[in-house]
Amino acid sequence: MTDPKYAWLPSNLQPDEANPDWMNKGDNAWQLTAATMVGLQSIPGLVILYGSIVKKKWAVNSAFMALYAFAAVLICWVGWAYQMSFGDTFLPFLGKIDDALDQHVLLKQAFAYKFPNATMLYFQFVFAAITLILIAGALLGRMNFIAWMMFVPLWVTFSYTIGAFSIWCPNGWLAKMGLIDYSGGFVIHLSSGVAGWAKDNKRPRRFPPNNILLMLAGAGLLWMGWTGFNGGDPYMASIDASLAVLNTHVCAATSLLTWLLLDILFFEKPSVIGATQGMITGLVCITPAAGVVQGWAAIIMGILSGSIPWFTMMVLHKKIWLLKQVDDTMAVVEEELSVGDDVCAWGRGLCLVG
Repeated sequence: MTDPKYAWLPSNLQPDEANPDWMNKGDNAWQLTAATMVGLQSIPGLVILYGSIVKKKWAVNSAFMALYAFAAVLICWVGWAYQMSFGDTFLPFLGKIDDALDQHVLLKQAFAYKFPNATMLYFQFVFAAITLILIAGALLGRMNFIAWMMFVPLWVTFSYTIGAFSIWCPNGWLAKMGLIDYSGGFVIHLSSGVAGWAKDNKRPRRFPPNNILLMLAGAGLLWMGWTGFNGGDPYMASIDASLAVLNTHVCAATSLLTWLLLDILFFEKPSVIGATQGMITGLVCITPAAGVVQGWAAIIMGILSGSIPWFTMMVLHKKIWLLKQVDDTMAVVEEELSVGDDVCAWGRGLCLVG
C-alpha cells in the first residue's frame, strides 16, 4: 500500500523495499557510474599504460601487477579494510576490524548520503585499488611478483586505512578538525608517492616505451576516468560534481600544454611521453581541490603542475644527489609528491601551497 505522503509521486518514484525513502535514484546511479569510471582507470587503463610504457621484457609482469592489485584489494576491502576505513571508531585514526558483507551493512544508508552502503563500499574500493596500482608504477621491473602479492594486502591494511579513516571518515580526527581532501590528494596521491620510494642503482633509469600508441590509449582511459574520480566525490549528482568534472579537465589540459611548450622551448622538440606526464600531473594537482576552486584557479594550477614537476624531473633530477638516488620507474614519486598536496582546504578557507 502506498504511503499517503508519497501518493503525489509517479508510481516509478514511490518508495518501496528496494527503493527506501532515504535513497535518491539519481545520486545512486551517478555514484555507481563514477565508481565504474574510476575502476576503468585501473582496469584496463593502467594495465595498458604500464604494460606499454615499460621495456618489452617487463610488459606482462607490469600489467599483471596492476591486475593482481585490483583483485586483491577488493577481497581485503570487503573482508576488513572498508570497516577499518569507514566503520565504527576503534582509535582516532582507525576503525574497528569487521567484514562488510552482511545485509545489515550493505543495505543501510551510507553516512548522511542518499545511497546504500553497498554503493559506498564499491566507490571507495576503486580508490583504494588505484592507490596500490599507483605505487606499482614506481616499482615496475624492480619488485618480485611474489613480494608484490604480499605487499598489497599489508599496505592497504596498515597504511591506506589509517589515512582514509583519519581524513574521509566523519569520525576521523583530521576530518573533525576540518581538513578537506576533496578527492584524494593526501589519502591517495601523497601516500602512494611516499610508498613509491625505492633505490636500486643497478637498474637503467630511462628506456623507450614498447608501444607508444597503446601507452596513449591507457593514458586516455586514465584521463577520462578521472571524471568519476573527482566528479563522484560530492557523493551526489550536484552542481559541485559538475564543477569538479570541468575543473579536472581544464587543469589536465593546461598542464599537458604547459609541459609540451616547455619541452619545445628547452629541448626544441615535442615529446609524447612528456605530454602524457603533464596530463597526469595536472590530474593529480586538481584532485584535492576540484570542487572547491573556480575555473581560473584550475588554469593556474595546471600551469604550476605542468611546470614545477617538469623542472624537478627534467632539471633538478639530473643535478641533485638525493633525487638521483630515487629509483622510480614511472616517476610516481615526483609526480605524486610534487603536486599531490598543492591545495589544502581547511573549513571554508583555501590555502594555496607552493
